[in-house]
Amino acid sequence: MGKNVVIIGGGIIGLCSAYYLQKEGHKVTVIDKSDFSGGASYVNAGYITPSHIISLAAPGMITKGIKWMFNPASPFYVKPRLDVDFLKWSLAFKKSATAKKVEKAIPILKDINVLSRELYQDLQASKAFDFHYQHKGLLMYYQTEKAGEEEWKVGQRAIKEGLKVENLTKEEVAKIEKNIDLNIKGAVYYHSDAHMTPNEFMPQLKSYLKKVGVSILEKEEVRNIEIQGDKVIAFYTNNLRLKADEFVIATGSWTQNFAKMLGINIPIQAGKGYRINVDRETNITIPAILMEAKVAVTPMNGFTRFAGTMEIGGINHNINPTRVNAIANAAEKYYPNLKIHQQEKDQAQCGLRPLSPDGLPYIGKSSKCKNVTFATGHAMMGWSLGPATGKLVSEIISDKEYSLSLYPFSVDRKF
Repeated sequence: MGKNVVIIGGGIIGLCSAYYLQKEGHKVTVIDKSDFSGGASYVNAGYITPSHIISLAAPGMITKGIKWMFNPASPFYVKPRLDVDFLKWSLAFKKSATAKKVEKAIPILKDINVLSRELYQDLQASKAFDFHYQHKGLLMYYQTEKAGEEEWKVGQRAIKEGLKVENLTKEEVAKIEKNIDLNIKGAVYYHSDAHMTPNEFMPQLKSYLKKVGVSILEKEEVRNIEIQGDKVIAFYTNNLRLKADEFVIATGSWTQNFAKMLGINIPIQAGKGYRINVDRETNITIPAILMEAKVAVTPMNGFTRFAGTMEIGGINHNINPTRVNAIANAAEKYYPNLKIHQQEKDQAQCGLRPLSPDGLPYIGKSSKCKNVTFATGHAMMGWSLGPATGKLVSEIISDKEYSLSLYPFSVDRKF
């Protein structure tokens, strides 16, 4: 029997949840405070990343973070501020950044990424969509032996998880990236990864959902929640009262505020990332991460995207030119023949990625609320994990067997 489901949040997670829920015969409404044309789902690197097996909360990240805190151009920048939620999150992050916890998360991150990649392939094969999707792997370029050695350790761990990984010399890289000059020592090549063009897929997914009867409500911001016992009865926006059997919260970096309205604590901080698009021919054909600078490079449909930096400084969309320049400078340092123009930097955009303290998303229900499913906290893997999360959400609401164990993604987990 189909249920009436309201999804709050129209990013990749919300729309993928809508896709799988309507397939199960539910009546679905998606609401968002925006017009579904911007945010992290549109400005990300478009990666599907089984290679990303090490969570952000890795040992040594705290030390690096403190060192980088004083450099506004650093890849990972934490803006120090006296904010209770931020301080609690930082403590939970510190507790999660242990070798034991990172090791435990490796197979979990790999499995959910591989599931998602398979689901993207199913979407592409379904003929309901016509989107750019290429499975070419990911090259981790390094300029120093130290970075190369560190990444190869990760690569060897990924091989144990069944992924194909190679350690390439600069000469070997030149055989697969034939038409570009690279200033690198070598690369660790993960064959497992794929990439897409997000701002092409998102509108296609939205129009498909409309076509199959999903209600899409733009510019509707939730102002209030009506609760009875351990259930939500309705969400209120400025104009509407949205009643449903089940609710899905896919509100990314804004989730903590929604959770508080329900008396639930879900630690999340917004991690701002930037992107620069270059519409000229760059001859770059395989996605890459410029390791020392933590910049992602993606050959998208008709342009190349340079994306990067992690700025933890609360919820805002202010563009910091220092950080945009850092991405451009890194790109030029690794690709000596590339020049990023001022106009391209001026058109840079940013998006907020929801960071959980341990690098694992929150997918599921809290014991405090029976009919609300959370789908958030995906950090830098929101794009990669969209379909897998949507499928799990639909399995939760449809009372079906889960594709993966939900235990590691528990909303009520303690740090």
